[in-house]
Amino acid sequence: MGIVEEAHNIKILGSSDHQTIVLAHGFGTDQSVWKHLVPHLVDDYRVILFDNMGAGTTNPEYFDFDRYSTLEGYAYDVLAILEELRVQSCIFVGHSVSAIIGAIASITRPDLFAKIIMISASPRYLNDVDYYGGFEQEDLDQLFEAMQSNYKAWCFGFAPLAVGGDMDSVAVQEFSRTLFNMRPDIALCVGQTIFQSDLRHLLCNVTVPCHIIQSMKDLAVPVVVSEYLHQNLGGKSIVEVMSTDGHLPQLSSPDIVVPVLLRHIRFDITV
Repeated sequence: MGIVEEAHNIKILGSSDHQTIVLAHGFGTDQSVWKHLVPHLVDDYRVILFDNMGAGTTNPEYFDFDRYSTLEGYAYDVLAILEELRVQSCIFVGHSVSAIIGAIASITRPDLFAKIIMISASPRYLNDVDYYGGFEQEDLDQLFEAMQSNYKAWCFGFAPLAVGGDMDSVAVQEFSRTLFNMRPDIALCVGQTIFQSDLRHLLCNVTVPCHIIQSMKDLAVPVVVSEYLHQNLGGKSIVEVMSTDGHLPQLSSPDIVVPVLLRHIRFDITV
């Protein structure tokens, strides 16, 4: 096993003869967030799972605060994983920030991406002139301050808001667990990198087909953002808004989300 495989806890399931699907998780989770989807893929695809650097399952010693101060650092990781595993083309399924990370990686190597399926994706979380991202700077400053002052308390407050449920919900408990597994200083760094990023200017350079999947109600990503992506991506794209609540619908509403994902994985955008 190579250093990249070990560092990212890479798991490869299914048959090497089949088309490759890469599943990339978002902030505060790890590859376990895909547990409801994976069983539906392993018979027909080669499935690659990995943990983003900084996830609670990765070695904190490998986390380079400079490298991961921009999303490009994570995009280089994706390309390194694809290179090490000799992937020539994949369907990239990215949740939240990983959808944008996959898009950045595809600008450098479009040949490696047959298509990108984006779940709960946003190129910018801050509101701007003629752009609604959902947050004001003051909101983010309060968020970062809460993370710094009492990380455990922040996790227990943030998880139900993000997932869209109460603390009794299995999905909320699961997200609380993976969020709390992150080292607090790393979580703060990752959170700041994500929430302060603005990748709108890069969208026109994304030429691979993108399937944009979004919850009707999402604390982190307003529905209008999915339409913004659709209008500004450089290649073909399609939007599907699901009747789900929350930022992690693949965890909280798998009965709705898994069939939608399978449909977008199996079928390409028709012009």
